[in-house]
Amino acid sequence: MPPYIGQIMLLILIAAVGIWLYRKKRSAGMFKEAQDLSFLLNDVAGNTEAKAMLHDMISFIKNPGKYADAGARMPRGILFYGPPGTGKTLMAKAIAGEAGVPFYACSGSDFMQTYVGVGASRIRELFKTAKKAEKAVIFIDEIDAIGKKRGRTPGASHDERDQTLNALLAEMSGFHERDGVVVIAATNRLDTLDDALTRPGRFDRLIEISLPDVNARERILALHSADKPLDESVDLKALAKSTVSFSGAMLENLLNEAAIFAANENDGTKILISQTHIDKAFFTVIAGAEKTDTSFITAEDRKITAFHEAAHALVTRLLLPDSYISKVTIIPSTRGAGGFSLSIPKDTLYMTKEKLLANMKVLLAGRIGEELIFGDKKITTGASNDIEKVSTQMVNFITSYGMDEDFGIFNMNVLANSGLGTGDSEAKLVSLCQDRLKQLYCETKDLLAENLVSLRKIADELLNRESLNQDDIEGILG
Repeated sequence: MPPYIGQIMLLILIAAVGIWLYRKKRSAGMFKEAQDLSFLLNDVAGNTEAKAMLHDMISFIKNPGKYADAGARMPRGILFYGPPGTGKTLMAKAIAGEAGVPFYACSGSDFMQTYVGVGASRIRELFKTAKKAEKAVIFIDEIDAIGKKRGRTPGASHDERDQTLNALLAEMSGFHERDGVVVIAATNRLDTLDDALTRPGRFDRLIEISLPDVNARERILALHSADKPLDESVDLKALAKSTVSFSGAMLENLLNEAAIFAANENDGTKILISQTHIDKAFFTVIAGAEKTDTSFITAEDRKITAFHEAAHALVTRLLLPDSYISKVTIIPSTRGAGGFSLSIPKDTLYMTKEKLLANMKVLLAGRIGEELIFGDKKITTGASNDIEKVSTQMVNFITSYGMDEDFGIFNMNVLANSGLGTGDSEAKLVSLCQDRLKQLYCETKDLLAENLVSLRKIADELLNRESLNQDDIEGILG
């Protein structure tokens, strides 16, 4: 054998050992214990029901033997699901803080690698590290990265993700009743997870972490404003009422933006966050920062925007009188919006058929306002986002909520998930959605035509003042 062959084989061996050591070191570094465990459940505002479901889990982590002696098997894992920014990670951290045990946090994407088997190896390394502590909380954020439904056919599978998921399932099944290790995962897409993850014995306790209600929003605002110098003009209760559909993260960001504006405007005196700073931050969170250079906007563009937004506001006022019109503006923002109309609905558990239809009419109103004033040849691209939203709402109205009389009570997602959907059924659905939206468009157009004088009044006032609120519109309409 030529001598250089042995040298090549030695180099390959050295490289292989180096890669193995690098991967082992990297995996070990990924799963470090969080040091700050001072965060408790009382520090998480809102989601009272979710927190109530966690007390027995905290007791189990502290003393798992007590439950084993009673013949009770505590849940292997907890799955938090809900919209982004609602505090799923904070809730998991608070459990570890309450129990006083190590907290190992990672993301599902940390296990997704190019090479098959690396993700599974990291799963085993994570659980091995946690078991050494005897009592611990393992938190896997965005678990849908590795836990999506597996393909029904061999060609639809993903080898690396499947192996990683199988390793996770095997590790969770290997827990002993006296192990004080709890696995917590979080996802924004519960519907995409594999059934094997959510069956009893795996993540068998599913807890929704939902958007905060008005009382929870007030507590979250109080929590995040505790270290901020608020002016007496700031009313947190009123701010909580005007931030429907805001997540905890959005509320924190709102107050942070307000603090930044207050600091930027400070002239060396005592810094105070005023209601003006809150209003400016509210605009920024919703639509982006206001554009400072508006010289490129023509008078015709301003007029089109004014009638577009005035139509949204007027139809809201006519069809959704319980909604609070927080702001209507023609000031352009950095996110590409020429203006916006923001109405705040009342907190409610359910949405009625009447309100669903009214919301869709509000979205269609902007385009209709342009058409009534400027003609159908002069309608603009300004309604593109409205059209996207109303299309989504109509599909849900028909296929998810069972609200359409002709389509009936049936969920189309069942066909898609079972692989039985056909192009023909999808074409019929598209046609039905188009017909229903055309009908709503005509009804909204008739409504605005009957109230054309009011539409012109609101638009003229917008052109003069650029921004209006509920009181302004009530004054205009008498």
